[in-house]
Amino acid sequence: MPSGSDRNPIIIGGLPSQVPDFDPEETQEWLDSLDAAIDERGRERARYLMLRLIERAREKRVAVPEMRSSDYVNTIPTRAEPFFPGNEEIERRILNATRWNAAVMVSRAQRPGIGVGGHIATFASSASLYDVGFNHFFRGKDEGDGGDQVFFQGHASPGIYARAYLLDRLSERNLDAFRQERSRAPYGLSSYPHPRLMPDFWEFPTVSMGLGPIGAIFQARMNRYMHARGIADTSRSHVWAFLGDGEMDEPESLGQLTIAAREGLDNLTFVVNCNLQRLDGPVRGNGKVIQELESVFRGAGWNVIKLIWDRTWDPLLAQDRDGILVNKMNTTPDGQFQTYATESGGYIRNHFFGDDQRLRAMVEHLTDDQILHLGRGGHDHRKIYAAFKAAVEHRDQPTVILAKTVKGWTLGPNFEGRNATHQMKKLTVADLKGFRDRLHLPISDQELESGLPPYYHPGRDSEEIQYMHDRRKGLGGYVPTRVVRAEPLALPDDKTYATVKKGSGQQSIATTMAFVRLLKDLMRDKEIGKRFVLIAPDEYRTFGMDSFFPSAKIYNPLGQQYESVDRDLLLAYKESPTGQMLHDGISEAGCTASLIAAGSAYATHGEPLIPVYVFYSMFGFQRTGDQFWQMADQLARGFVLGATAGRTTLTGEGLQHADGHSQLLASTNPGCVAYDPAYGYEIAHIVQDGLRRMYGPDSENVFYYLTVYNEPIQHPAEPADVDVDGILKGIHRIAAGTSGTVPAQIIASGVAVPWALDAQRTLAEEWNVRADVWSATSFNELRREAVEAERHNLLHPEEEQRVPYVTRKLSTAEGPFVAVSDWMRSVPDQISRWVPGTYQSLGADGFGFADTRGAARRFFHIDAPSIVVAVLTELAREGKVDRSVLKQAVDRYQLLDVAAADPGTAGGDA
Repeated sequence: MPSGSDRNPIIIGGLPSQVPDFDPEETQEWLDSLDAAIDERGRERARYLMLRLIERAREKRVAVPEMRSSDYVNTIPTRAEPFFPGNEEIERRILNATRWNAAVMVSRAQRPGIGVGGHIATFASSASLYDVGFNHFFRGKDEGDGGDQVFFQGHASPGIYARAYLLDRLSERNLDAFRQERSRAPYGLSSYPHPRLMPDFWEFPTVSMGLGPIGAIFQARMNRYMHARGIADTSRSHVWAFLGDGEMDEPESLGQLTIAAREGLDNLTFVVNCNLQRLDGPVRGNGKVIQELESVFRGAGWNVIKLIWDRTWDPLLAQDRDGILVNKMNTTPDGQFQTYATESGGYIRNHFFGDDQRLRAMVEHLTDDQILHLGRGGHDHRKIYAAFKAAVEHRDQPTVILAKTVKGWTLGPNFEGRNATHQMKKLTVADLKGFRDRLHLPISDQELESGLPPYYHPGRDSEEIQYMHDRRKGLGGYVPTRVVRAEPLALPDDKTYATVKKGSGQQSIATTMAFVRLLKDLMRDKEIGKRFVLIAPDEYRTFGMDSFFPSAKIYNPLGQQYESVDRDLLLAYKESPTGQMLHDGISEAGCTASLIAAGSAYATHGEPLIPVYVFYSMFGFQRTGDQFWQMADQLARGFVLGATAGRTTLTGEGLQHADGHSQLLASTNPGCVAYDPAYGYEIAHIVQDGLRRMYGPDSENVFYYLTVYNEPIQHPAEPADVDVDGILKGIHRIAAGTSGTVPAQIIASGVAVPWALDAQRTLAEEWNVRADVWSATSFNELRREAVEAERHNLLHPEEEQRVPYVTRKLSTAEGPFVAVSDWMRSVPDQISRWVPGTYQSLGADGFGFADTRGAARRFFHIDAPSIVVAVLTELAREGKVDRSVLKQAVDRYQLLDVAAADPGTAGGDA
């Protein structure tokens, strides 16, 4: 393992600007040598010598400035290419069959009456990249470990299916059910890599642009984390991410490159398919995206391998003594290269080579057809193999391979390099014939002219298919494959939850702190304690979790190479190579990627991890909602804590921190089980049930989201007759009305429960109203269960009709019903349809602002006096109280005057 100074230098490539010259004569000799080289051999020769010296300096670990970019040629020179161990002819035939079946599958999916679409061109450009990976690099899981983790480019999925068909992993019936997941079940194939839809096949969902790159980075980091902590041996696992050059414009694609370099993730390789086109046209028409990406990745500390030209260019580059060809390559923009991909050999001769006599002479021995077939490196198996081999053997840095290809390669002139290629889904008969001829496949014209084009399979006993099976056997099994080997965890008994269930006594604590106290007890458990993975975006102290620093420690593969400023304090900041806490800096996207990697470790490596991701509530589902969808798709499990929740609870921070809608956003995610608890004992039961559901014998592919608050309140002890079923299903009664004669019901969630209890007392003492108070631990779960009940009733009218849980629970409660929370009204409104009586909701609709809690709640009319008036309003509507009392109540409590409100409690960071 490299030393810390080698792995994480403080100064990268610096020059000794303030160091005196102790040997001026030697310095002058070097300068004179450079001058002589320029005078005698020219600038190009001198440049070459300088580049070789820089290369040798790096080999000797001499710090020299990094070049932003290098010449527009392959990084690996021909002389350095390794022996290619495969049978290139057989691999070519395999790839031709794969190319054909991928295109035909999409084309057949456009048949009359179906028309579900698909993408052909992306795989056509990247097919050789995948083929070399499948034949020589991607490790499977048959050896009992996690193998390699391969993030396939989403739009290339037809090619992955086509290869699986040749290997008898999928049938022709499967291919014809592409994008028909329900109507052709159980044969349907998902449009893109979707583990939730194909849980035995795909491992990583990648089609949401930018999430593949960041997911791959944190998967590689999670592999190192698990190995360092002794949870799984991931030393042989390599993470591959296949990406598009257009995709690299997404912020998530490049935003976390530095963590991969900082932690020396040489178990990670990005393969960027640079076909120079995005969905509508060129990625960089007037520029050069490969050069741009090279600069970005070099600057971030990555090893960069450019794979630009195939072997047909080697003789031309070998005779380029003046550098005129390389200069032409350097100065030709991508948009022009795309034009060359669509034009004739004569056009290329005249426009690329024709403006310089030396260039024209270089290709005068080539025919126009030979010039036309001067190809791009991403289609050359030998060049690709050299790049992949160099990547996996490189140490101390992650590697990116920038492979130049043609979008729609081999599909014919109507597809190759065209701006509209991405949207083209159907091949005409003429296209099919040309495509067949290009691939040398034994398919007759009659087969192409009569009905749907056929799939091609060379036969199970053919040389090609046996070669494929042999290669996969040698590499440990088929890829992609998702395998769940993890055993259920031995979960803690009730004693672990006892402390939190006792309440807080006379002490006031926030629900965030109640959860942290429970988490401490869970992490002491001998069976599951080490499996907890704590994740926070530079906010552990905010959430009262700095107490974990000395014991759990912060994960850093380099350890702590400095004396911490707080080293003498009890809660000193402590980093360790075996630390349990992931501190990903101010990056919710990075933290969520860590969450996903940890939450799916039970499948990826057969070892369950229990991630606990705690974040500022506003910056969770809102900022990284796409990743939470990815998490659900990847079947990841774990706990997500939206701390500092609520629109009025976090005082002083203002609009962008005041979260009144995350519960609503969470409700849109089918894999998310969301709760808004008020008390510690509710949290205890929810967490205990979450561990059972996610890590017990009958584990489910869900994750738990709890919104917790930073406002200190007194937590009651768990009542003897606690309604555990109600807590878990979403609603339970916590306080029956004991005085007053006019009945009513108040339903509150989270931090609003104390306001509801205050309103209950006021209603009884001042208005003769006997109100029961209910804690709605999950409006989301109540709605989800009710929707499922209605769906069942719709489809099974002959059976006994199901009654939603919330309806049954409230059936004996005499209304009206008033619901209140620190969320916008849409959150409690989710259950209005199924509440058996008059229903009104109160909520914090609108933008948040900085003020006291009391003023904010009076402004939104969700405080205790507002609840009182809302209950009276509904009672008046039902004729149970006189309407004249409403104006009296509004005036008595000064509801129209924000400044008249009691400021309420202050502070409470956790």
